[in-house]
Amino acid sequence: MTADTPLSGRLDDDDYPAYTMGRAAEMLGTTPGFLRALGEARLITPLRSEGGHRRYSRYQLRIAARARELVDQGTPVEAACRIVILEDQLEEAQRINIEYRRATDESSGTPH
Repeated sequence: MTADTPLSGRLDDDDYPAYTMGRAAEMLGTTPGFLRALGEARLITPLRSEGGHRRYSRYQLRIAARARELVDQGTPVEAACRIVILEDQLEEAQRINIEYRRATDESSGTPH
């Protein structure tokens, strides 16, 4: 993750195949314009295929779907993107905390 595009570089094992913008929008039940708006708000940056076409991973679609839920509830796109970024950062921090505690417990011999 970078400060400019916090969710653009995350690739999980299940992120492939990457979907074209049209297919991704169809899967989300939205328009390509909504995906462009998420890109402009720096929530997701599409991957690029060899031909230069925008493609979106499954992870990016999950992020976009969460943003769409918030927008459908009346949250402006920019605010929805900030919320999704903060939720993602909280989730990552919780995961790191669990791993740290597990490692600490194992090194001290405390059962988990």
